[in-house]
Amino acid sequence: MGRLKNKVAIVTGGGRGLGKTYCLRMAEEEAKIVVADILDREAEETVSEIKAKGGNAIAIKADVTSEADTQRMAEETVKKFGRIDILVNSAGYYYGMVRKPFNEVSSEEWDKAMLVNAKGTWLCCKAVFPQMKKQGKGKIINVSSEAVFAPTKGFIHYTASKAAVIGITRVLAGELGQYGICVNVIVPGVVDTAATRTYINIEKFDIGSVPLGRVELPEDVVGSVVFFASDDSDFVSGQSLLIDGARRVH
Repeated sequence: MGRLKNKVAIVTGGGRGLGKTYCLRMAEEEAKIVVADILDREAEETVSEIKAKGGNAIAIKADVTSEADTQRMAEETVKKFGRIDILVNSAGYYYGMVRKPFNEVSSEEWDKAMLVNAKGTWLCCKAVFPQMKKQGKGKIINVSSEAVFAPTKGFIHYTASKAAVIGITRVLAGELGQYGICVNVIVPGVVDTAATRTYINIEKFDIGSVPLGRVELPEDVVGSVVFFASDDSDFVSGQSLLIDGARRVH
């Protein structure tokens, strides 16, 4: 039996990249998946892949920066599956971001990073809270970045927004524990994804900086998501887990 059998999981940004990987793996663990993404075609493709393997999934078009969209996302999930057990806040602004010195980042770029990565995370947590509170249990998994723990040049807006995600996680862990809701954050390193390849020549990446000696793959991250989503982590909350092959130690 899968570790997430009969659990209902919403994954934002589940249409591509790491979000899609989370969807596919949790479906393998027998969770019912809601692929929430502003990219509706990609979300439907993820759903098709899950169903082709015998899984249960639906797609919901949702912009995480819209409170109305996130509320509708939660409502449609409950209408379809009757509950919300897991939220993975994977939607984020990264792909297409321009690396530049901090004093050349525009106010518009700063605001977009904070809007999607920080406010979007908060809005999605806010949307699922009533149902999780009603159930007396829930798992929220937020997604930050190794950039927060490193002097990452040219990404001040991204790094600040992902640091905010860690702050959100810690506050919510304190506030929501009384309702049986666990809130944790995973912190991936440099993962080989399409988005990462727009910034880094992955074939020339210095694996000497990784004690485990290789490039990080999407599959290296998903096990931690399953752990935080499962009953195995029922007394773990407020934690930041770096998944980067020991490049950074926290």
